Amino acid sequence: MRAVVLRGGRLEVRETPDPVPGAGELLIRMLSTAICASDVHFMDHHDMVTNDGTGRFVYDEDRDIVLGHEFVGEVVAHGPDCSDQFPVGTRVTAMPILLLDGGLTGTKVIGQHPEAPGSFGELLLVSEPMARAVPDGVPSDAVALVDAFAVGEFYVRSSKIEKGDIPIVIGAGAIGLSAVAALASRGIEPIIVSDFKADRRELATQFGAHVLVDPNERSPFDVWFEHALERGCTTPTFVFECVGAPGLISDIVRSCSMWTRIHAAGGWYTGDSLNLTEATHKGVTIQLGGGPMPEDWYGTLDAVCEGRLDPLPSVGRTIGFDDVAAALDEVRKAQGPPRIIVHP
Repeated sequence: MRAVVLRGGRLEVRETPDPVPGAGELLIRMLSTAICASDVHFMDHHDMVTNDGTGRFVYDEDRDIVLGHEFVGEVVAHGPDCSDQFPVGTRVTAMPILLLDGGLTGTKVIGQHPEAPGSFGELLLVSEPMARAVPDGVPSDAVALVDAFAVGEFYVRSSKIEKGDIPIVIGAGAIGLSAVAALASRGIEPIIVSDFKADRRELATQFGAHVLVDPNERSPFDVWFEHALERGCTTPTFVFECVGAPGLISDIVRSCSMWTRIHAAGGWYTGDSLNLTEATHKGVTIQLGGGPMPEDWYGTLDAVCEGRLDPLPSVGRTIGFDDVAAALDEVRKAQGPPRIIVHP
């Protein structure tokens, strides 16, 4: 198959062997996939990504790795022991996890393991128990964005935010937009969004943002205080950090008020430091990682398929395999639109 292959730390578009479905696996032909910052993190910080003791992530410079983990495709073949749930030709998507022995002996992360080729190739494998059929009429590009929007759903759900609480979303990239959408679906208002880029701030309004802040001009915490005072809000500030820049958590702790709850949805693959004394004196709560869980992922898929969530405004460009390396470099430099879609 033709694919964007990572080998020896370099990306190239070339032929690589077709994946062969094992027991309980579906072979699907990729229709649409999205570029994610996690693809860049795996390339640039693979030593930190793979060092989690689970074997889910494997980086081997001497083996082909096909990146990509946000996808929708069409079933073209079945491995042994598959049911007839997904006939050939069925459009399917799945959480990017390949089960070993039905999950009993572990998992491999699709797109971040040499034996679990990802969606920057013409073909990929998914475990049948993880797969879900995509209804007719639902755009493939929208389904390819489920994984990204499930991240915001996880952090908002786990925050237990309620109506009357006032959130700040820091960063209006794909994950920030997903947090805004999850907050809006719960009727939370006002949703304050802070981002340096005017176009991203404006885009956030399409997902339900109410108050836009340019941090070059004002502190989002000052804006939060004004709205809290106006509404008589006495509950803690909910901050959804959706950038992952070094030093940002420290800046938030320095600027926030007492008992602030920080939900760090940004991709953290570097070391950082934190003034623990300051955080302790303010009684700050920080949630790092942990999701999305299946209920968030498949719940987001249901929302997209039922028309309750339209993630497509986050897409700024559609490309082919030959442009993936350049697009990943844009992500590396924090440039480009929130999401770029890839068609084979």
